[in-house]
Amino acid sequence: MRLYLTALNPTDAVLDGFLPAAASLGLAATVLTDRPDQWPADVPVARCAVRDPAAVVAATAPARPVALLSNSDHLQEATAIAAAQLGLPGKNPDAARLCKDKAATRRAIADAGLDLVLASTVDPGAPPQVPAEIFPAVVKPREGVASEDAYLVADHAELVARVAEIRGRRPDVALVVEEYLDGDLRTFETLGDGTALASLGGWRTSLGPPPTFIEESLAWSPPAEPTSAELRARLDALGVGFGACHTEYVISAGRVRLIEVNYRLIGDRMDLILAELLGVPLFEHVIRLHLGEPLATLHLPATVDRHAHVEYVCADRSGRLAAAPGRRNTSTGGVQLGCHPLREVGHTAERTGTNRDYLAVLHAIGPDEETVRRSLADLRRHLQWTIVE
Repeated sequence: MRLYLTALNPTDAVLDGFLPAAASLGLAATVLTDRPDQWPADVPVARCAVRDPAAVVAATAPARPVALLSNSDHLQEATAIAAAQLGLPGKNPDAARLCKDKAATRRAIADAGLDLVLASTVDPGAPPQVPAEIFPAVVKPREGVASEDAYLVADHAELVARVAEIRGRRPDVALVVEEYLDGDLRTFETLGDGTALASLGGWRTSLGPPPTFIEESLAWSPPAEPTSAELRARLDALGVGFGACHTEYVISAGRVRLIEVNYRLIGDRMDLILAELLGVPLFEHVIRLHLGEPLATLHLPATVDRHAHVEYVCADRSGRLAAAPGRRNTSTGGVQLGCHPLREVGHTAERTGTNRDYLAVLHAIGPDEETVRRSLADLRRHLQWTIVE
């Protein structure tokens, strides 16, 4: 029995999550990608134009796959279309499209009467024309990911300057400008089988200084049931309900304000940390849903009696990473601690204000918030990264 995963560049979610999970389930796995040369030699890959559903169907149909899925923001719709054509369980292609297109997300939520966020689209080459009351605002690619090219702008002059800057790098990208939603950034993690939806919990996210939106740390903070109900209503309006989903939101003036919906697992190794915190084979669970198993068979925990905190070590300047600690996993005082490098020593990179600046991810999982924070701070004090310009 063969499982196919569509992907672009190599990610920890695929290499450390889905491929080992497939092996544990006794499934042969093949990664379909349009960048096979970027993948490790020991990973079974096949070249495919993965943004084209017809190409995905042609690459997989002869093997009669038992499942087809993707953890890439860019490939959810194409993969969902291909899965439907192959008669396999999968996401609703319309829901995948609505989640990827941030302007379409806003319209769907507004049309459902759930929330109205001032937002305007800016087509490639067109001047940004937005109402004055939208400021302060956020400008970002309409189908962007990972806070890349997302900026806070105070007025129209700043908006024009940022649009010109983004177009200097990406002239063909469509942009969306929307009112800035103030409040603590939080996440809502879910799994669904197309009928039932389960909450896995959520995180409270701390961001770096504006005008960019790089995530610097996350603390375990599952939403209360009233908040969960509001979030589920928004996911229902988008048609989200199958497989994994990562939702970002704030609570402002006592109500939920949606930031965006990523129809996949949470990224940047948070998915692997979430699996460790929950004590469940999370990646196996996602695969089993795509095999057609009902959510009720996954035995998800009703509550989590532990706390977790995650911290990203970010480059503070452009340059070459000259020295860095290696990977480590340890346990002390009932707290599990980890350091996972995200950039190799010797690598040179520009500082971008996105998660591409991450040098490493540190995490701690333990019995309570105070113990976890103290243990993670102790770990951080003994680690050092050196960048030379």
